[in-house]
Amino acid sequence: MSPGRRLTVALVGLVLLVLVGWFVREGSSKPQPESSAPTSTSSSAAKPAEVPGAKESGLEVTALSALPPEAAKTYKLIGGEAPMPYPKNDGVTFENREKRLPQQKSGYYKEYTVPTPGSPDRGARRLVTGSKREVYYTGDHYASFVVVDVKK
Repeated sequence: MSPGRRLTVALVGLVLLVLVGWFVREGSSKPQPESSAPTSTSSSAAKPAEVPGAKESGLEVTALSALPPEAAKTYKLIGGEAPMPYPKNDGVTFENREKRLPQQKSGYYKEYTVPTPGSPDRGARRLVTGSKREVYYTGDHYASFVVVDVKK
């Protein structure tokens, strides 16, 4: 086989490999159907529909205690008198540009930094609160959210 033909075969193989990888990735990134199973095994647990924001958003409900410990510390600071770790960024309006949360008027949501130990900046973790006491958590800078059950 000539060098030119080898190069052509290699390029065609590479293109096919990239296309197969792209199709596999696209197929695996489709949203999975949500389970109707409860997210907690505790008999005294609040039903997901009783947690503010759960019914409206359709998102998974996660206990505050199941999140990184810094999330609970941030939640305790919200609405308190202690200063927030990032005063210029905490408590500002979250615009919901990614449309991962229920659509609301501007100013409805506020965001707060959940510090990431070892991160040189604010990191990707946030708590987002709604005007009707909803609390959402994102660990991946708004790519996904869960509803936070703050009573657990």
